[in-house]
Amino acid sequence: MILYPAIDLKDGQCVRLKLGDMEQSTVFNDDPAAQAREFVEAGCEWLHLVDLNGAFEGKPVNGAPVEAILAAVDVPVQLGGGIRDMATIGAWLERGIKRVILGTVAVKNPDLVREACREWPGHVAVGIDAKGGKVAIEGWAEVSELTAEELAVQFADAGVTAIIHTDVDRDGVLAGPNIEATSALASATSIPVIASGGVSSLDDLLALRDAGNIAGAISGRALYDGRIDLGQAIKALC
Repeated sequence: MILYPAIDLKDGQCVRLKLGDMEQSTVFNDDPAAQAREFVEAGCEWLHLVDLNGAFEGKPVNGAPVEAILAAVDVPVQLGGGIRDMATIGAWLERGIKRVILGTVAVKNPDLVREACREWPGHVAVGIDAKGGKVAIEGWAEVSELTAEELAVQFADAGVTAIIHTDVDRDGVLAGPNIEATSALASATSIPVIASGGVSSLDDLLALRDAGNIAGAISGRALYDGRIDLGQAIKALC
């Protein structure tokens, strides 16, 4: 199982939100590129970036820090937040992003996801953010009527390379991941599922791995505050 350190970008800084609330943010580093280098030096295989401002505004906002990260590291990077049209997808992939994550647009315009998968095979993931069991969109500000599994099955044959499943109710509060829901989603689709939200300890990561069908896990706050030692966790998950 791959561990993805998270760099969430708000106003050019590395932050973590509590329950997806932009008003409840903690700044952990004002130099995102330096933070990225620190994670890579610890041995990570991938980085997970989110343009938080972009997620709310519906267009890229933190382009400069993302580009600084791309220039600073040599591991593949996946990016979500504010990516809602073909032009933006293409622009990010041209700049060096390995995998774009489509969230809101996957609910509002699923045909665009399929088109993007055809245009850039192997480079498109879908972000499924669940709040109370329903898919949250627009930076988690709105909740749709779709369940995570209902959305996932729509893309079964589309060529989506991964699903990032976030339990919004656990994100940023170190309450432990929703292993049951994430594993159920992974069982409902052949697309690899990456867990996000609530990871607070190495034991949480090992429990996700031991579920047997979860391809990866994303951790942010627990890495920043030292609850998880990244190098140790990577070795334990090998």
